[in-house]
Amino acid sequence: MLDASGLMVFYENMLALNNVSIGCHENSIVGVFGANSAGKSTLMYTLSGIMKDIKRKEEMAGGERITVLGKIRYLGNDISALKPSLRAKMGIILCPERRRIFRESSVLENLRIGAYLAPSSKAKETLDYVFEVYPALKKLRKRIGGFLSGGEQQMLAIGRALMAQPRLLLLDEPLLGLSPLMQTILVRSTREIRDEKGISIIVTEQYARPVLPIVDYAFILENGAAVMEGTREELLRNPDVRSAYFGV
Repeated sequence: MLDASGLMVFYENMLALNNVSIGCHENSIVGVFGANSAGKSTLMYTLSGIMKDIKRKEEMAGGERITVLGKIRYLGNDISALKPSLRAKMGIILCPERRRIFRESSVLENLRIGAYLAPSSKAKETLDYVFEVYPALKKLRKRIGGFLSGGEQQMLAIGRALMAQPRLLLLDEPLLGLSPLMQTILVRSTREIRDEKGISIIVTEQYARPVLPIVDYAFILENGAAVMEGTREELLRNPDVRSAYFGV
């Protein structure tokens, strides 16, 4: 489905991604694990195309120079030069780190904003599905986003991403700062989304243990480079990886 090779991102003279290659097959869940500043968010911005917008805005403002290199193929097409809006229309949807919902809008308004790419009939169907996966949101549909708990905001952020009709869903640290119970709910729902809707998923996390049971394949990032990859069983057999990322 997606095959990215030789991705390199420079912020001025700082190397944020160093020759990273990553893939995601149809109907699979891929994990990307690494410490803070390992390059996880930069990778997600690059895959979604948002890095192109960041680069353009920095150039217009006379800020730091950003260089992006490498090739991204999606559904057999080279999308390396495509804008993020065109990638979104093709089904690559990013749910960013730290939720970033519209805090002054209601739950329902947030979800409807996410459906701007979808036909009205498809939007209604997806809205019903979001409320099925996250029943708490149905009860809170009139509540203002800024008054939701962190876990509720994360459910809303993922629900809003689903409203955009993804074929490939990019989840950037969805468990950050959440309780173990909420983490369990979100991990279970992530697997349900893949199984029930056939949506492929790439998920980044600092600690792998909560999402380990649902990933089919995983990559380890360190200092912007992919230092290891494999199935969850292969990574668990490595004692250094188990200690650093799985907490076992």
